[in-house]
Amino acid sequence: MDQIRRLGAMIVVAGAVLFAITSSFAAEMHTSGPFKGVKANTGRVIHSVEGGKQVLTLSHDFKNPDAPDPHWQVIDSKGNVYMLQKLTIKGDMTNKKIVLPSYIKDVAKVQMWCAFAETNLGEAVFDKPIMLSSK
Repeated sequence: MDQIRRLGAMIVVAGAVLFAITSSFAAEMHTSGPFKGVKANTGRVIHSVEGGKQVLTLSHDFKNPDAPDPHWQVIDSKGNVYMLQKLTIKGDMTNKKIVLPSYIKDVAKVQMWCAFAETNLGEAVFDKPIMLSSK
C-alpha cells in the first residue's frame, strides 16, 4: 500500500513538471492573424524563442508575394518600422524564418514590404504586441 502511495505521488509530481514545461513552451509562442494585402494574403507569422533568440516564422501555407523585392518588415507598438531580411533569396529560396535583432523591443505587426516599389504587400497583426525579452 505504501508503494502505491509513493508511485501515485511520483506520478502527480511528474505530471506537474510536464505541465510546467509544456506551459513555458506555449507561453513562448504567439501566432498572428492572417496576412491581409494585395500580394501577401495567405498564411500567418509565428513568434517563438529558440535558443534564447526571438524568431519569426512564416506558416506552412504562406505563399511568396509576386513582387520584385519583398522583405520582412516589423512594426512595433510605437509605430517604429524595421525593414529586415529579404524574403526571397538566391536560388528561389525563401527566408521563412528570421531572427529578430536585439534592438527591436516589441512586435505589433509584420509586413511583407516591396523595397523596389516601396509598398506594403500585406501584413499580419498580432492580437497584442509581443514584448521581446532580452534573453
